Amino acid sequence: MTEEPAKRPLAARRGGPLRGVATVPGDKSISHRALILGSLAVGETQIRGLLEAEDVLHTARAMRALGADLLRDGDGQWRVWGRGVGGLAEPDEVLDFGNSGTGSRLVMGAVATTAMKAVFHGDESLRRRPMQRVLEPLTLFGATYSARAGGLMPVSLHGASRPIAIEHDVAVASAQVKSALLLAALNAPGRTRISQRALTRDHTEKMLAAFGAKLAVQPLDDGEAIEIDGEAELKPASIDVPRDPSSAAFPLVAALIVPGSEMTLPGVLLNPRRSGIIETLQEMGADISVANACDSGGEQIGDLVARASALKGIEVPPQRAPAMIDEYPILAVAAAFAEGRTVMRGLEELRVKESDRLAAIVAGLRANGVTVEETEDGMAVEGRGGDGVAGAGMVVTHVDHRIAMAFLVMGLAARAPVTVDDTTMIATSFPAFEEVMRGLGAMFEVGT
Repeated sequence: MTEEPAKRPLAARRGGPLRGVATVPGDKSISHRALILGSLAVGETQIRGLLEAEDVLHTARAMRALGADLLRDGDGQWRVWGRGVGGLAEPDEVLDFGNSGTGSRLVMGAVATTAMKAVFHGDESLRRRPMQRVLEPLTLFGATYSARAGGLMPVSLHGASRPIAIEHDVAVASAQVKSALLLAALNAPGRTRISQRALTRDHTEKMLAAFGAKLAVQPLDDGEAIEIDGEAELKPASIDVPRDPSSAAFPLVAALIVPGSEMTLPGVLLNPRRSGIIETLQEMGADISVANACDSGGEQIGDLVARASALKGIEVPPQRAPAMIDEYPILAVAAAFAEGRTVMRGLEELRVKESDRLAAIVAGLRANGVTVEETEDGMAVEGRGGDGVAGAGMVVTHVDHRIAMAFLVMGLAARAPVTVDDTTMIATSFPAFEEVMRGLGAMFEVGT
């Protein structure tokens, strides 16, 4: 089982401008999917640029336990020999996903239509996250499960021995739920139709097509419907993982709020369903430009160039939330340094992230002298201007990597240092965060 590491507090304080090149890690969402789909293909899949953070490495270990062969050739270079759709083996051990909601939920989908039993477990944070939203629709395929009240881990999932195709409307705007159902559909005879009322990340659909799955996407009001053929035969693929825009958001905002800063973030994923943070910051007055834009494996990438900017408060459209749900902690920090009020709505999903992320953001802002109004589905931040954030607060991270990184960025521009109570969990998504930021000129001090 996952052992809970000792906490490592860290304080960030104001220094000089941040300058240089910020090389962020490979995209976490795409890395998970590359390992899982490679394990469901027949033959050798090559992956370059894989994010080698704890969340993704837990998925790699799970796929090994399910019978796939995975070999690491070098930094970010992996080869996967899959077992084919329906060919996963019953694991001899509990599948421990650490802090990874994405890995655990997607692998549940892959297991749900294969005749086997698998037990899913995770760390303290993951054991508090709702799994019923994935598990219940998976039972439509014929799977069964047992779990703690509310569908909490540990989860024992019994895959269907005779899976059936389904039609299902995903009630929540969740790419993880949608993706789990699409992975389950691969081994269900016939055509499965999954619809959703909002547009969410489409990496699974893009990668399924690259692996040879037969699927069609149809517009549906503000959402879409995806039809996919079961009894699929996936062929191996060659995957180049672009750099993660969710990780890039932290140095990006740091460049905007620390006076005199300028930095380049190369090769960042610019998928329109992931670029909401860039669009929003530009609406706030951020000086962000894109250079060397190109297409790589069906995904748009480019170099982001960011310079210190005078930001202003705005009202963020609620329908943009699915395109930037992981970026609201750092957007709230940017809003604190803006002039005027920034209103963010449609954030119910933040209540069920690694922590109640919405409550954690609000508490962190208030601890550092920022006025914020919390609602059930969002918040309104009263910006303090470029030099108006007091800082000096201790932020409780609740084992949430994005809360930790967001408030460390706040400390780089606040009048007094900002301390976060733990940074160990940052390794789940951005292991080199501290090193990258120090290389740009960030001032960090290890706390006690």
